[in-house]
Amino acid sequence: MDIKDLIPDNEGKLRIIQELVPGKQVTLAHVIASPDPIMYQKLGLNPDIDFSGSAIGILTVSPAETAIIAADIATKSGNIDLSFVDRFSGTLIITGLISDVESALKAICDYVSERLGFSVCELSRT
Repeated sequence: MDIKDLIPDNEGKLRIIQELVPGKQVTLAHVIASPDPIMYQKLGLNPDIDFSGSAIGILTVSPAETAIIAADIATKSGNIDLSFVDRFSGTLIITGLISDVESALKAICDYVSERLGFSVCELSRT
């Protein structure tokens, strides 16, 4: 962002220009193991889940449309629930047992790295 982009326009409104630099990357692949049940509610996820051994998986990818491919891989890789897919921001949220969520995220990262040439971050877990 250039300083001239922060100068007020003729009407006194602040003008901000944002640019998206395209890249092929997984910027976040994270497993939240045994989350507090309130997290499901706050994220708008299914509150009827059996919380014992459950996990939430979060993935962000660029280009954003890759979230569709990631969702397909996740659903085919194991017994997970597809909770949220946003093809405009590149966000994917999955839920299920810890091992299933972790396996699904690993399958996605392996596929986009090996087959699509993506730069992939390390899978993290809390």
